Amino acid sequence: MALAEELAGRGHHTVMLNPYTLHSDRTADWINRVYLLLAQKAPGAFGALYGAGELYRRLPFRSPVYFANRAMVPVMQDYLKNNHFDVIITPHLFPAEILTNMKREGLCTPAVVFVATDYICIPFTEETDCDAYVVPSAELSGVFADYGLPRERLYPFGIPVQRRFRQKESREEVRARLGLDPDKKYILAAGGSMGGGSIRRAIRILKEETAGRRDIELIAICGSNRRLYEELSAEELPGMRVIGYTRDMADYMKAADVFVTKPGGLSSTEAAACGVPIVHVAAIPGCETCNARYFSSHGMSRACRTTKDGLRSIFEILDHEEIRAEMIRKQQEQVHQDAAAQICGLAERLSLRRRGSVPGMETERAGGMAAALER
Repeated sequence: MALAEELAGRGHHTVMLNPYTLHSDRTADWINRVYLLLAQKAPGAFGALYGAGELYRRLPFRSPVYFANRAMVPVMQDYLKNNHFDVIITPHLFPAEILTNMKREGLCTPAVVFVATDYICIPFTEETDCDAYVVPSAELSGVFADYGLPRERLYPFGIPVQRRFRQKESREEVRARLGLDPDKKYILAAGGSMGGGSIRRAIRILKEETAGRRDIELIAICGSNRRLYEELSAEELPGMRVIGYTRDMADYMKAADVFVTKPGGLSSTEAAACGVPIVHVAAIPGCETCNARYFSSHGMSRACRTTKDGLRSIFEILDHEEIRAEMIRKQQEQVHQDAAAQICGLAERLSLRRRGSVPGMETERAGGMAAALER
């Protein structure tokens, strides 16, 4: 969404596409359901699959993911033949595998930009053939290169976030807009849509621990997890607000004193862009544990176990302004606020190059550039 927003602001036409809908809505729904089932109900199995991928990538031949996506080549070829695009931007591995299959079969594709949204090089990224790879930081460029990605195609622009997360506003202003008490301390807990039992357990512990403190209020955002929303709403406890899906996530982050969440790459970057102290819990084994490690090692968050003892550090952060200020300072040092603009500028340059224009004309618009954002 951040890139669609930036491209639209530059006057370009964009299409958001789940490529598996080209095969059938049923295929797309099945893939989404399997992913959600593993993430919510069986995070251990998800981690085992990720670990298997780490082992498999050491072998001298292509992955099952590559070959599975070969079946999508005919439908993608047909779609691109009937719909002109100058650039395809994908933050996911599977579309990159489809387009790599096309290239290796000698088929024409638009320029392809892969945007990494985790603070690690996930398994099989190295077997793709994209024109450019946007990585979260210059420090991680070496990690991607070590896995075999060409250094000249690596761009350490960061993970793009929407404008509303980057806009600077005072906490007082945001709290007034949300109807929150300017004098209270707020713990924001989110991640219920993907967190399964672990994030539910964290919310319940926090609810118990804050029950005796009138100066603290817990805001639990359940997202699309209707069951969690109904469970928490039914209890009607004082000092706790329960919210389902909301379009005001950026405002709640800016209003909070501490944000307790899963270590998703994009959601953590959004929080850091807002400037809210982060406590990571309930990581799904694999890329989320890498995200938590990266953030905590750079002072941008703390990673805690989902236990009463583990979550006590939340209250240490909450009760010490200097800890919160230092964490926010580290976030401001690390997060690329201009990532969306940098990536769209790169897309424009690739489009110009494909059209035979002079490379490096960064300020010239590729008039009418069409970008497919694959999700």
